[in-house]
Amino acid sequence: MNHPVKIKNALVSVYYKDNLAPLVQLLNKYGVTFYSTGGTEAFIREQGIDVVPVEDLTSYPSILGGRVKTLHPKVFGGILARRPLESDQQQLAQYEIPEIDLVIVDLYPFEETVASGAAQQDIIEKIDIGGISLIRAAAKNFNDVVIISSKNDYVELEQILATQDGETSLEQRKEFAKRAFNTSSHYDTAIFNYFNQEAPLPVFKQSIQQSQTLRYGENPHQKGTFFGDLDAMFDKLNGKELSYNNLVDVDAAVAIIDEFTDPTFAILKHTNACGVASRTTVKQAWLDALACDPVSAFGGVLITNGEIDKDTAEEINTLFFEVLIAPAYTEEALTVLTAKKNRIILRRKSIDLPAAQFKTLLNGVILQDKDHTVEGPESMTTVTTVQPTDTQLADLYFANKIVKHTKSNTIVFAKDNTLIASGVGQTSRVDALKQAIEKAQAFGFEVKGSVMASDAFFPFPDCVEIAGDAGVAAVLQPGGSIKDQLSVDMANEKGVAMVITGVRHFKH
Repeated sequence: MNHPVKIKNALVSVYYKDNLAPLVQLLNKYGVTFYSTGGTEAFIREQGIDVVPVEDLTSYPSILGGRVKTLHPKVFGGILARRPLESDQQQLAQYEIPEIDLVIVDLYPFEETVASGAAQQDIIEKIDIGGISLIRAAAKNFNDVVIISSKNDYVELEQILATQDGETSLEQRKEFAKRAFNTSSHYDTAIFNYFNQEAPLPVFKQSIQQSQTLRYGENPHQKGTFFGDLDAMFDKLNGKELSYNNLVDVDAAVAIIDEFTDPTFAILKHTNACGVASRTTVKQAWLDALACDPVSAFGGVLITNGEIDKDTAEEINTLFFEVLIAPAYTEEALTVLTAKKNRIILRRKSIDLPAAQFKTLLNGVILQDKDHTVEGPESMTTVTTVQPTDTQLADLYFANKIVKHTKSNTIVFAKDNTLIASGVGQTSRVDALKQAIEKAQAFGFEVKGSVMASDAFFPFPDCVEIAGDAGVAAVLQPGGSIKDQLSVDMANEKGVAMVITGVRHFKH
């Protein structure tokens, strides 16, 4: 049933007044009576429209510094009254309560106040009481009442009323109610998460308002959606929309590049780095990263922490890639890179990223802190007779940054701040090591003299033996195996330096 409702009385009390004036003027044209408070009341009067102060309706002033204005039976009775119910109508008449057919209310900017770094008392004052109650009441009674809880809906309601002679349908009111409950639930989630920072309750609550539909999920037969604000993180300068798989790879790319401060380029395929190099220039970093595995780099995601100039862009332009990310580009570089319309070019902005990560699993969600730890030379304990050189310690640090962001089981070879090869996602560490050796040889890299990092301990000495026979000069591992000494003894036997960090970096 359509059940049209013509608006007779409206309660309007908003923080944001953008685009409100045309809607108020249209409602006035239809003879709507306005009830309002404070700044909104003054705003409506400025439009040359009569308005009834809520204080006149309730016969009660705004008290407690404005904390209590609308919390009154004459307000909530007019919103919650069931129009077809005779007993409700009798009580409205008995207590002289007008039916309120439209509620336009938004909420104090709680999240914005928290983000501004305001004092706790200022944040607490931005917890809306009357507004949230009005929204819930009007949404509950959507059968007879229209609720507008966001300035983003002003124009839509104006269009509906203009085309339907001041009436709304039941379907339209129910849609606005759904949006209102989204507003209220998001608001309460933000407040709860603010209070739940210290000694947190074991409760998982997330609410993200922005979303975009992706072309599909991991495969074309799967639906995909991204919830979040990509525009806050990137300027998309060229190319098609990011896909589900693009986003997964971009996330991995951002995570690994943030480990480096020197000019660095990383190339990723299926979230694993297939090329990483740190150099004095971005161009040289690109050339040396690409040399690591130019076959896997085809169709990959590229990221750097420095500005891309024309010379670098021309080198990159010779490779087919999906996504390129940098904090800056010269105009000449963009002219080169945007010549192909489908390749995605992103300019990364500086924003704070979440400190935790979660994903659905079985019939629930798992949550963990992000792995923000990476052990440098000062955290490496030498356990062998042979001592690593300062250059080897620097390369071990470089390799450790990469191994942390590579699928387990993994082995990483590095030399001179360059990824030589890696074995990734293997069911045994020996297989990962053999894969890394084979890849290094396939692309003309000399394993001899390189360093090796492992994401977890060696349960047996076989990996150290194979690495030593291949010429690896120094090995990094977290340690912790009951047979650690066997690996240490093998390293001594092979003349390999070994350091232990005490920190494992599994990535499942």
